Amino acid sequence: MAKNETNPKVDEYLGKAKRWKTEFETLRAIVLDCGLSEDIKWKNICFMHEGRNIVLIHGFKEYCALLFMKGVLLKDPSGILIQQTENVQAARQIRFKNLEEIKEMESIIKAYIHEAIEVEKSGVEVEMKKETEFTVPEELQNRFEEQPAFKEAFEKLTPGRQRAYLLFFSAPKQSKTRDSRIDKYMDRIFDGIGLNDRY
Repeated sequence: MAKNETNPKVDEYLGKAKRWKTEFETLRAIVLDCGLSEDIKWKNICFMHEGRNIVLIHGFKEYCALLFMKGVLLKDPSGILIQQTENVQAARQIRFKNLEEIKEMESIIKAYIHEAIEVEKSGVEVEMKKETEFTVPEELQNRFEEQPAFKEAFEKLTPGRQRAYLLFFSAPKQSKTRDSRIDKYMDRIFDGIGLNDRY
């Protein structure tokens, strides 16, 4: 799809939107004006430069946002980029509570989009934390020692899948909850399936 062209899939998506519809439409126009192409990815409107994901629009209960895929690499002179959760490494959001905020910030938004495009063109990648930098809960370590085949299956998972499981297994405060989570997901791990993949 050519730059600045609207995509019928996005038209359909917006036609069904109940919340943030006007805000989404306004953000879409701003982003398209920066020369990006659009599609639907991960159930959100995603904008690309030469096939590479730059920014997407998504909505939540309290706000809607532009999510910059490599937002951590942007200079952020206005101090408006937000890390969604502590475990998000690369992406950063600009949040909006209403249409007026979007309109007021249009020139700033465009400047951030143009910088994000330049970052992508430069080929710079975000240095992600390695799995070894994430805590392996004691319960999981015990399973690895008891079942070397399970450890091997875990290590064959993609780095992102390993990371998701490590965060998920480490989250509960109680050991028995951590144990039950590991029990529940062992089959998925043996099958090479991630925490959030369809099974």
